[in-house]
Amino acid sequence: MHQQNRRSFLATSAGACGFAAGLASSIGSGNERSSNDRINLGVIGLGSRGYNLIDEFLRLDGCRIVAVCDVDEFHHRDRAWGKGIAFGRIPAMKKIDQAYAKQAGKVTQGGIKSYSDYRELIRRDDIDAVVIATPDHWHAKCTIDSLAAGKDVYCEKPVTHLFHEGQLVYQEVAKQKAIFQTGSQQRSDEKFRRAVEIARNGLLGEIHAVEVGLPMGYEKPQGDTAVAKPPKQLDYDFWCGPSEVLPYMRARHHRWWRGHRAYGGGVLMDWIGHHNDIAHWALDVDQSGPESVEAVDWTFPEGDVYNTPANYTLRCEYEGGIQSSISVNNRQGLKLIGSDGWVFVTRGKLESSHADWSKPDFVPGRVKVYASDNHAKNFLDCIRSREACISPAQTTHRSITPGHLGYVSNAVGRKLKWDATNELIVGDDEASKLLMEINYRQPWSLT
Repeated sequence: MHQQNRRSFLATSAGACGFAAGLASSIGSGNERSSNDRINLGVIGLGSRGYNLIDEFLRLDGCRIVAVCDVDEFHHRDRAWGKGIAFGRIPAMKKIDQAYAKQAGKVTQGGIKSYSDYRELIRRDDIDAVVIATPDHWHAKCTIDSLAAGKDVYCEKPVTHLFHEGQLVYQEVAKQKAIFQTGSQQRSDEKFRRAVEIARNGLLGEIHAVEVGLPMGYEKPQGDTAVAKPPKQLDYDFWCGPSEVLPYMRARHHRWWRGHRAYGGGVLMDWIGHHNDIAHWALDVDQSGPESVEAVDWTFPEGDVYNTPANYTLRCEYEGGIQSSISVNNRQGLKLIGSDGWVFVTRGKLESSHADWSKPDFVPGRVKVYASDNHAKNFLDCIRSREACISPAQTTHRSITPGHLGYVSNAVGRKLKWDATNELIVGDDEASKLLMEINYRQPWSLT
């Protein structure tokens, strides 16, 4: 009850989420709250992406990072020991303390608490929300436990490692009436938003083709493949958590863990939550998805270090006969092709068949989509307003669903017919079973 009371207390404030009219619905409500009231954050996962998010939240008013958690005290990611930026619990505490000391203009008092077990962090009554930047195989477990503890959650993409985990996450968000933001930051970028509005306002005419271009996967090991004893400052068994404990090697740990399906979904699942997420936004299928998915031309690296595809293509069909390809062979980014023109968007660039569409001051039309210009701030604003974030759990789960289906299609060797409304593979029991599997290593579970 104490966390529910806290949530009610945080329910309303002067903060606003910047919704287009009628685009989002209220999630909760509460008492008036002073604009000086602070949102306390805990950060789980202190690698490179976790540090990026720490920097984002340190720049924002109205919040304070009060706790951090990682199973590794100190590391240098994939670099040689002692080279480059230091990550992990000890450097994170120092980084945050120094930032707050600089803001306050005084010597730090060491107020940040660190944990090696995220469950201790989420038990704290004074933490309102958590930021999760762990490897993918921990996303669902950390998220669901945090939601059950009464926390709002910001979790990096892909929202979950396994398909059914994603369903359980968005169901728990609804059950707890929580605020959830996926780290699909492209939704808070003006160029991606403009490309979506060009499509939504009908300037492309009838859209018939979508090209989603993603980077190649790992063709060969990205680091040292020698099996070694885990570093003493790392709790490797806890790092593996609900997934199998593979022999420790640097080629499969910091940065490169996503090359093996035990811990990630390869570059495919790393990037599909970016560019295909914008494709779904543009096609207005955030609560739906494709009608069929087929994996073609997949190739894998030799050896057993990685088992995710280096080359891959997904052929998808959406309602109305729209053909989509998600492939390493497409130009990296998103291209929407219609009867009256095309638009291409990627990070920092928007191109189109009509020169005016690419001009910064161009207004696509009357249809406006949810506008956010700062992804982290959008999360904080929505904690206060209790309205949905720009990248909620079910939306981002559905935008990566073609990737999950692609892995199943490749495994069974055939096209899958997809009932997007009910999230079911049609007429293929073998594929359905593979899609829904969650085989956690004991004693870990999602119940």
